[in-house]
Amino acid sequence: RTVSSDELCILITCFEQHMQLWRGDAVRVYVNSSSENLQYPVLFVVRQQKGVLSWQVPLIFRGLYQRTYNYQEVSRTLCPSEPTPETGPSDQIIFVDVASMAPFNIAYELLVTRLENFQLETNKAFNFTASPSQPQYFLYKFPQDVDSVIIKVVSDAVYPCSVVSVQDIVCPVYDLDHNVEFNGVYQSMTKQAAITVQRKDFPGEQFFVVFVIKPEDYACGGSVPSSIHGKLCWEVDLVAPLLCMFPSPCSAPDESSSSGGRQLSSPGCGLPAGSDTDSSVEEESDFDTMPEIESDKNVIRTKVWLMWQLGPWIHLGQDQNIITIAVFYALPVIQLVITYQTVVNVTGNQDICYYNFLCAHPLGVLSAFNNILSNMGHMLLGFLFLLIVLRRDILHRRAMEMKDIYTLDYGIPKHFGLFYAMGIALMMEGVLSACYHVCPNYSNFQFDTSFMYMIAGLCMLKLYQTRHPDINASAYSAYASFAVVICLAVLGVVFGKNDMWFWVIFSMIHVLASLALSTQIYYMGRFKIDLGIFRRAAMVLYTDCIQQCSRPMYMDRMVLLIVGNLVNWSFAIFGLLYRPRDFASYILGIFICNLLLYLAFYIIMKLRSSEKLLPIPLFCIVATAVVWAAALYFFFQTLSSWEETPAESREKNRPCILLGFFDDHDVWHFLSAAALFFSFLVLLTLDDDLDTVRRDKIPVF
Repeated sequence: RTVSSDELCILITCFEQHMQLWRGDAVRVYVNSSSENLQYPVLFVVRQQKGVLSWQVPLIFRGLYQRTYNYQEVSRTLCPSEPTPETGPSDQIIFVDVASMAPFNIAYELLVTRLENFQLETNKAFNFTASPSQPQYFLYKFPQDVDSVIIKVVSDAVYPCSVVSVQDIVCPVYDLDHNVEFNGVYQSMTKQAAITVQRKDFPGEQFFVVFVIKPEDYACGGSVPSSIHGKLCWEVDLVAPLLCMFPSPCSAPDESSSSGGRQLSSPGCGLPAGSDTDSSVEEESDFDTMPEIESDKNVIRTKVWLMWQLGPWIHLGQDQNIITIAVFYALPVIQLVITYQTVVNVTGNQDICYYNFLCAHPLGVLSAFNNILSNMGHMLLGFLFLLIVLRRDILHRRAMEMKDIYTLDYGIPKHFGLFYAMGIALMMEGVLSACYHVCPNYSNFQFDTSFMYMIAGLCMLKLYQTRHPDINASAYSAYASFAVVICLAVLGVVFGKNDMWFWVIFSMIHVLASLALSTQIYYMGRFKIDLGIFRRAAMVLYTDCIQQCSRPMYMDRMVLLIVGNLVNWSFAIFGLLYRPRDFASYILGIFICNLLLYLAFYIIMKLRSSEKLLPIPLFCIVATAVVWAAALYFFFQTLSSWEETPAESREKNRPCILLGFFDDHDVWHFLSAAALFFSFLVLLTLDDDLDTVRRDKIPVF
């Protein structure tokens, strides 16, 4: 047919369609025009009982930087009108008005068809095509025994960028690029998407699933210029009804389609002085020893005798300090993530949070309850570790009250404050990780790692405190250091993406801090840290190594510090060159590598000193290594990535692997909690073999 300005009135009634619309059916209108004249488009208006649709051909979409994309073919599904209980099935009359202001005839084609496969079925894949000018939507009705379904969508191509929306049965249906976000919940996607829908959210127990193709791929991370004139094949699958919220036979099975479309589917008391007050050493050795004597700790470059005493850590109470920090840190975090979740629920924008949507089980207002529940392992094992430490603390107190000779003069003096702090930190790691997983995204990832910094720092402090109790840092300075690290992490999140100057300054701070700490460790805390530390260190280095060419007094300690500085300088150079976007994980990697290096040094020196590893600590070391290896395997099974766009992140989504309820990252939570627990047990039991060794015979390293 043709249309021009002279035929405007005639065509108003030419295309009346008298059709019977039954339940589950809908009508689709298809039009095209060979004319590409943008000055005189053909105008189409479709009038129904409950709404009006209108568009023009050529259809124009505007993209980024005012780019335009023109389409000659347009098709739209009309909002179905269901019969009412009062009237029953009724005839629905559709008016299609065609007009143009062109002074000449323009050829067009119009086709009105009834969609017989308008309703989707559970566990049955459905293939269809769509394009930017030809969006699609379909109806789904909950069966009687189904409370929740996962809509899986799979595409045969990475791009173009698309939007999947779930909307209530309301006319008009928002199925255009500029309005699809106005109603319901929605996700952007490239290869795949998944939306979990619950019956309770739809009083009518049915909903529309809407598919919109964007004219360009920029929103999903693709290149800016991309006009898709052809049709895109999609596959829709509503899989595995979820009849319950916890693992059970009724949970969603792991189904995927092989076709190429988109698929929907310690007390404060001092230790009595030891019986051995002789400050001499019977024979020369490579190790300093730790008798309980009154000697000047400021003696440098001779054998340093360290006095066992309960330092400020015990009196300040690490456990109380860390509880205070945890409360003041966690409260605003909880408030923030609740706000995030509220925004997601109110707006329906599921691009805000980076979940694994193929295994996201909602509960109440929470969108991915399984990722939160899996952090219970940290809290339970942290509490169990506190009970183990408490038992040891009680037994130690009783032995002290009974004046037990082995408690007074033998073995490593028992300091439990740091162990309590470690247990609390493990529990808080679970709390903050759960908070992060309420709505994972780039802005709050540091919540998931903050207490991991503290755990690594506390472990290093505990290792150092074991052999150097009287020169250990105070609780105030230690926690102040943790605060500086967390501040750096926040600054890294804000400025670390593109700011070269931030990485230059941070790398300089990192290298200088490593040098200052190395000097402090080498000289057993007797080297004053101030602005002149580097000048004094250079003078000592010049005197010892250049003028005298003498062998370092503490060779083993020197080797450790050289290796440690090489590792830290390597981290600094890597950060300066590559500027990793995940700054929080970068700092955590620095802490973990330094902790592992110091632990390896400690164990090697322990064995070199003819000390033993008893069966329990040996078992804990092996268990720690095995569990950490398994945990890291699941950690690197990336299921989402906030470093990319939400649509690109969904390409990494995978189905549940455990009980139909937990995914790979949940298994990482379980295993990492167990690995940290065994790591703590290693530190707690590592020196149990020294309980029958006099303290003046225990070497310092």
